[in-house]
Amino acid sequence: MPKINGNEIRPGNVLEHDGGLWAAVKVDHVKPGKGGAFAQVELKNLRDGRKLNERFRSADKVERVRLEQKDMQFLYESDGLLHIMDTETYEQVTIPADILGERRPFLQDGMTIVVEFHEAEALNATLPQKVICKIVDTEPVVKGQTAANSFKPAILDNGVRVMVPPFVGTDEDIVVNTETMEYSERA
Repeated sequence: MPKINGNEIRPGNVLEHDGGLWAAVKVDHVKPGKGGAFAQVELKNLRDGRKLNERFRSADKVERVRLEQKDMQFLYESDGLLHIMDTETYEQVTIPADILGERRPFLQDGMTIVVEFHEAEALNATLPQKVICKIVDTEPVVKGQTAANSFKPAILDNGVRVMVPPFVGTDEDIVVNTETMEYSERA
């Protein structure tokens, strides 16, 4: 694995530090009035989600890890495990369902997700940015209600509650952004 200097760390880099794998979330380069410059790095553990603030001087060497990204197809879920299949080799793998966090309800049968592996261990999974969902319940349109920046609550077919514009009604398909978990457009 390549070693990089402490001042070369960028957000999104995966580092091997203190015997674990950490993702750099935020990096601030600080030049104090006295002493040498350093990078103040906020790290997040990829295995258990712990956060850590660490200072790296430019002379410090850290191991940068490259994660292998694979397109995988979601098959089914059982006992808190997601059963997924490699789209190239058709090999089936199981990963913990909580790897998706709060985006788990947006996972649909047959959906292709991107899973990041480090030496055959799944560390992260990302859903497509936009997913189509059906509204099962929302308030009816109130006549005379202005469309400018007014939203109403709606419950989707996966149980997630989002805010939608007043013109969207029950049983309509909408596109939801899985990163922000917000209404994007009509489908």
